[in-house]
Amino acid sequence: MTEVLPRLGVDALDDLDRRLAPADADLAACYPGDARDRQPVHTVYVPADLMTPGLAADWGGHALAALDRHAGTAQALAGATAVDATLVAEVFPKILDKLAREPVEDLRLDFEDGYGARPEEQEDHHALGAARALAEAVSAGTSPPYMGLRIKCLEAATRRRGLRTLDMFLGALLAEVPLPDGFVVTLPKVTDVRQVEAMAMVCGLLEQAHGLPEQRLRFELQIETPQSILAADGTATVARMIHAAGGRCSGLHYGTYDYSAACGIAAAYQSMDHPAADHAKAVMQVAAAGTGVRLSDGSTNVLPVGDTRAVHAAWRLHASLVRRSLVRGYWQGWDMHPAQLPTRYLATYAFFREGLPAAAARLRAYAERTAGGVLDEPATAQALAGLLARGLDCGALDATEVQELTGLDRGAVDSYARRAG
Repeated sequence: MTEVLPRLGVDALDDLDRRLAPADADLAACYPGDARDRQPVHTVYVPADLMTPGLAADWGGHALAALDRHAGTAQALAGATAVDATLVAEVFPKILDKLAREPVEDLRLDFEDGYGARPEEQEDHHALGAARALAEAVSAGTSPPYMGLRIKCLEAATRRRGLRTLDMFLGALLAEVPLPDGFVVTLPKVTDVRQVEAMAMVCGLLEQAHGLPEQRLRFELQIETPQSILAADGTATVARMIHAAGGRCSGLHYGTYDYSAACGIAAAYQSMDHPAADHAKAVMQVAAAGTGVRLSDGSTNVLPVGDTRAVHAAWRLHASLVRRSLVRGYWQGWDMHPAQLPTRYLATYAFFREGLPAAAARLRAYAERTAGGVLDEPATAQALAGLLARGLDCGALDATEVQELTGLDRGAVDSYARRAG
């Protein structure tokens, strides 16, 4: 047999490495991969003037009371939500535990739409009061693991007010406690890449002014204007916004109703599952992929309030929308009322538990290199492990059962999910 040798010489390969080095560096810088820490399953929005140190526990109490009043058993909750009764029975104790132990995963104190325009002195007062209440919750260990505030947008009419609130809030918070690890700022109604650049600059100035380490302040972009999806020149603005943030952008949050209204959709049809919403979120998803910036779906304005019939209808809608988001890879959403928490965790836990057997079996087969009915690739193994890691993070899955089913401990699951390190 004739010996076959490569004909490309070392000099040619070295030249190729030199030519592609800038592209390699750009890829590594712009697409570092998925964030490695836990992502909350939701963000709870509360008007900032309503903040108290016990707010999270209060929401959990109200959620448990709503559950007890309108569907006090697993069977009743299954009937109310149309979620599979076997799954509901499986997750019902977990829901009760979650609502008692950690009902709110991410809290956003709202100085924008949920708060409105107030006199200057009043907003100053509420900025200081909300920050001190949050500091008290942090000190007492009653704060959610993730938290922050939504300021007014950087449009000309509100930018000075929004930044004054942020500055005062930080000052009052830092006077009491170090900046919490899960702290983030939400920037709403972004319309231009230059607003993102300006926000990154302001964060640097605030770090200097308040003695914070460089790059300590991070912010989410609220995508609720058509201009943030498609620029005047036809480019995807949101992709440019992520990279204009200088590594400070932690998430993209879809704003259901502002975006829908700006697109001219009639109020009766504005929803998270409208085709216009799906288009916006698909663009957001592709823009954020591989950057470490996380995606959050928006909210529904159909609240579970009123009589039991009305609550059940709202719960069915909410549970179906949460599941819909999860199927599409939007792992986070907004909750606006305590009675939405039961269906947030119901739909989330049911999703992960429904997916556990197949995901665990396929990941085990991949790890052990055994033959099965599906030939999975490394990227699929990453997705399988990522599902299990997210389920563990939120409490839907237990570490012991995942290890029994996969043969892998938590560290190995995270490694396959590329969350280690």
